[in-house]
Amino acid sequence: MIVLIGFMGAGKTTVGGLLAQHLGMPFVDSDAVIEAAEGLAVREIFATRGEAEFRRVEAATITRLMSGPDVVLAVGGGALTTAAVRAALAGHQVVLLDVAFEEALERVAADPGRPMLHQPDLSGLYDRRQDGYREAARVAVPVSGRSPREVVADVLAALGMDGVGE
Repeated sequence: MIVLIGFMGAGKTTVGGLLAQHLGMPFVDSDAVIEAAEGLAVREIFATRGEAEFRRVEAATITRLMSGPDVVLAVGGGALTTAAVRAALAGHQVVLLDVAFEEALERVAADPGRPMLHQPDLSGLYDRRQDGYREAARVAVPVSGRSPREVVADVLAALGMDGVGE
C-alpha cells in the first residue's frame, strides 16, 4: 500500500495513476470512491451535508480502503484533519507530494469541484495542514515545477523501489 497525501493541487491523482501503472498496482482515489458510494460529487456533499459529514464519510472510506488489498491510494488534501485517518495511515508507506501554495492554487483555481477553494483564509489552511502532512509522511517529494514522471521517479527512489516495475 502506497498512500499519497498533500494539499489540493499537489498532483496526487495524476502521480498516483502513473505510479500505479508503473508498479502494476491498482490506483484508487478516495474522493472518487466517496462520490461513487454517495452518488454525489464531493462539492455537493460539502454543500448539502457540510464538511463535518464529509469528513466522517471520508474517514470511514479511507479506513476501509487501508484494510483492503494493496493499491496506490490518493487521499483528499484535508483527510489528515481526522484522527481516524491519521491512525489508519500509521505504519504505511505514506508519501507527501509537497507543493508550494502558489503552484497549488494555479493548478486548481479553475476547478469548480474544489469546495475548499472557497475558504476565507486559504493560505492559512495550507499552513495549518503542513505539520500534519509531515508527521504522517514517511517521505516528502517536492513537486513544484516538475513533471509528473519526474515526481514518480523520485517517489520510487524515496521508497527504495527504483527499478521496480521496469
